[in-house]
Amino acid sequence: MAANVETMFSVRVTPWHGLGEIIQEAPTSDDAIRIAGLDWRVIQSELICKENGQVIDGFKVNIRDTDKKTLGIVTDRYKIVQNSEAFAFTDALLGEGVRYETAGSLASGRRVWMLAKLEDRIITDELIEPYLVFTNSHDGTGAVRVAITPVRVVCQNTLNLALQKAERQWSCAHKGDIQGKLEEARHTLLNANRYMDELEEDFGELKLIGLTDDKVKAYIEMLLPIDAADTPRKILNIQNMRDELMYRYLEAPDLAPIEKSAYRFVNAVSDFATHRIPGRQTANYQENMFMKTVDGNALIDMAYRIVRAA
Repeated sequence: MAANVETMFSVRVTPWHGLGEIIQEAPTSDDAIRIAGLDWRVIQSELICKENGQVIDGFKVNIRDTDKKTLGIVTDRYKIVQNSEAFAFTDALLGEGVRYETAGSLASGRRVWMLAKLEDRIITDELIEPYLVFTNSHDGTGAVRVAITPVRVVCQNTLNLALQKAERQWSCAHKGDIQGKLEEARHTLLNANRYMDELEEDFGELKLIGLTDDKVKAYIEMLLPIDAADTPRKILNIQNMRDELMYRYLEAPDLAPIEKSAYRFVNAVSDFATHRIPGRQTANYQENMFMKTVDGNALIDMAYRIVRAA
């Protein structure tokens, strides 16, 4: 059994815990940006070759105006979307059961984000907190995106599944006029509500798919395969992860009241993916975990596909 199983259930926090600044008192996105320290602008400069001093055609460099930090190299067709522009339309969501929670930056400002909480939902007799994460990038990887991330309150597991019938993330282009912002806000809430409705339906179906322990073991081996070419050390690491995932499925206190089913298995995988502490943590480990929450976690999605295909 993995070494950390005795304490693995002792602390449960959301993936964004400790990142950014609390902005719950911010009445507008401008206030949120100021409180979170995101009230800086991006400027563009010519990209110059160090060897000969010549301007490199077709490219620009994005720079933060406050400290002249380089955020990314982009093509000259790239249009800057300032933080104030990217998040302005979220103001239209206030009064619709949405409130600001947290905001901050990742990768030294290359990506900025704002988190808003929707009204709680009861799904298959469990309390779920839906969150909307708004992100804007300044390194050329994209503009403004929105992703919905439901959190199972009892264990703080993220349930950001890639459903077949409803998207969990979408592009949200900035609109300069007030009417456009309101329309964008309505579109955002419509997508979020559609996703939560589909999630509720899917969870009900997953609870009806009973699983034996042997079937779960087979699924875990599919999720965490061992290759013949793997080194003994890697094989041992994978086996430890398999054991830990099975342990979470069988012993997690929040899963104990739930029948052994596909729903319990997907939640165990989410617990493993969301809260497992790796043997070696990198300096940006927490930021990477948070971005998996936004972009989607491949392991959770694969577990969901496996049980749905059975």
